Amino acid sequence: MKKTNRVCQVLGTTFPIVQAGMVWCSGWELASAVSNAGGLGVLGAGSMYPEALRTHIEKVKETAPGLPFAVNVPLLYPAVEEHMKSIVDLNVPVVITSAGNPKAWTAHLKEHGIRVMHVVSSVKFGLKAEQAGVDAVIAEGFEAGGHNGREETTTMCLVPAVADACKVPVIAAGGLHDGRSVVAAMVLGAEGVQLGSRFVATPESSAHQAFKEAVLSAEEGSTSLELKEVTPVRLLDNPFAQRVVAAQQAGASQDELRALLGRGRAKRGMFEGDMTEGELEIGQVSSMLRDLEPAGDIVERLVKECMALAGPDWATRWGL
Repeated sequence: MKKTNRVCQVLGTTFPIVQAGMVWCSGWELASAVSNAGGLGVLGAGSMYPEALRTHIEKVKETAPGLPFAVNVPLLYPAVEEHMKSIVDLNVPVVITSAGNPKAWTAHLKEHGIRVMHVVSSVKFGLKAEQAGVDAVIAEGFEAGGHNGREETTTMCLVPAVADACKVPVIAAGGLHDGRSVVAAMVLGAEGVQLGSRFVATPESSAHQAFKEAVLSAEEGSTSLELKEVTPVRLLDNPFAQRVVAAQQAGASQDELRALLGRGRAKRGMFEGDMTEGELEIGQVSSMLRDLEPAGDIVERLVKECMALAGPDWATRWGL
């Protein structure tokens, strides 16, 4: 049966479910598990040196043969040119760009037959991405973990606004973790969904076990959007995050905040497990996560929950 869902058509997936490309959490094991379950597995290139990315791409192609997958490339990180060369050389089918100008690489990637999606936090940037020629936009709300928009627009407001403004398919992100949230996003105008925090809390995630346990212990209000004067990022509460908040309240300058952040702090926390001095990036929905669930089971559960909630209409939306 030919797929009628435009996100599935663009990505070549069974379901319009995308696993976010999160730094230090999205290696080949997670990407392969999601792709094998019918979603789009994504490698997070922001935390990889060029040689590491090549290895992870090759491992996904080996363990999810012939299935679509993507590489997320945050354009504010170094080694972008080397990453893009590896992506082209190794025939990666989909690229997700974020944290930068979509015009920079979209045309180049599409010339090589690669489908491109760009993460946006406003209608303005959604339209810019569409004008740059992307195949879809990912509208990521204020609830999401990691780097976020300064506008603080929630997913509930952002998704319908971007869907109304853009002609390309819109994928909703930020605060999604179960069938209820996915159906809500689709009703608001999204044609697909991206989940990040839910996939951090999986056995396949490359995040450190201590970070996973901290995510599962999160409560309401355990995260906050900080460093808006430098580069906005949603952080899980820990001693480092508290120092950031205190510095901001004391009127720290951008240079002082950059010095406090330093280098390698996200790796230290999320990948190496330093829960005191590490930078811990996770979404608000972490307060609703209580177990480590296999990535393939998450995809299967989402589909079942959505079918139970929306019935035949859901099947029509997804082209099942």
